[in-house]
Amino acid sequence: MHHARQHAETRTRERRRRLAHEAARLIAEGGFRDYHQAKLKAAARLGIHDDASLPRNREIEDALREYQRLFDRDQQPAALRARREGALQAMKFFAVFEPRLVGPVLEGTADHSSPVQLHLHCDDADELTRFLEQHGIPAVPRTRRLRRDRHLTQEYPGWSFVAEEVAFELTVLPFDLLRQAPLAAVDEKPMRRASSSQLQQLLLEDDLDLFAAL
Repeated sequence: MHHARQHAETRTRERRRRLAHEAARLIAEGGFRDYHQAKLKAAARLGIHDDASLPRNREIEDALREYQRLFDRDQQPAALRARREGALQAMKFFAVFEPRLVGPVLEGTADHSSPVQLHLHCDDADELTRFLEQHGIPAVPRTRRLRRDRHLTQEYPGWSFVAEEVAFELTVLPFDLLRQAPLAAVDEKPMRRASSSQLQQLLLEDDLDLFAAL
């Protein structure tokens, strides 16, 4: 009985690993941005249908980092760097809205198709609308669903635009969410966020890592 249980657990772990890597491949190659959709697509492709074998989002993110390190190391670092530099310029431009960088560009998993995701903070979303119009930025309105906590999900207004071939997604949040970050879809913990000064430090660390590798 014990041996059979061990065998079943080993088989489940192997299925989770295979699903995580297939989902990561779909994200990297197929343009999937939603981890949940990617894992369901991966399960359908591999013919694995038991819930116990579905990997957690964090497992998929780790598999995505491994995929990029193995198969996209010539292009992904440059794409990530361009988006981090673009994010810093945008954060300086939107400084009055207390911007915070979130998502793959901050986490280090962004590639050439990843948008720069910024949270801007103001209690009147029309302020950003007027700001964009004043500066002649042709942005498209959008909404984003975010979880404030484990029990409350809300829609927030935002905008998307492209500048110098990099896509930007802005989400407008009330000022009180500067103190309490929304929950991340990856692990349902408060989102990792970076201010412009923290992003500058991250870029400096990237430069030091590059120099050390030469």
